[in-house]
Amino acid sequence: MASKLHMLRSKAAEVSSFLSKNGTKYYKEALEKNKQYIQDPPTIEKCQQLSNQLLYTRLASIPNRYDAFWKELNQLKQLVKRRKELKTEDMGIAALFGVECFAWYWAGEIIGRGFTVTGYHV
Repeated sequence: MASKLHMLRSKAAEVSSFLSKNGTKYYKEALEKNKQYIQDPPTIEKCQQLSNQLLYTRLASIPNRYDAFWKELNQLKQLVKRRKELKTEDMGIAALFGVECFAWYWAGEIIGRGFTVTGYHV
């Protein structure tokens, strides 16, 4: 346990050193590359306006997303009704999708437990 702690500290020191040397360069490059998105002058009022625009634009998109959800659900219902007509490759794609969903769920559970498989914390 002590060796892991020492290794973690040394890695943290390396990352901190790297960021202190190169962080400003990456920051300036990112700002330069994305300057078309920067509001000038950066005032509190403009930030609040942009925040409100984002919020209300997202709220306005809810009906479209709601309709799309029900359309996809109806397609799924039709697919279940016609399951006898499905091809093997369609079933394979559905199985792969299910496995992928389970894998993402499983990975999220592991991350939520602090990257332990059994949930036991040392």
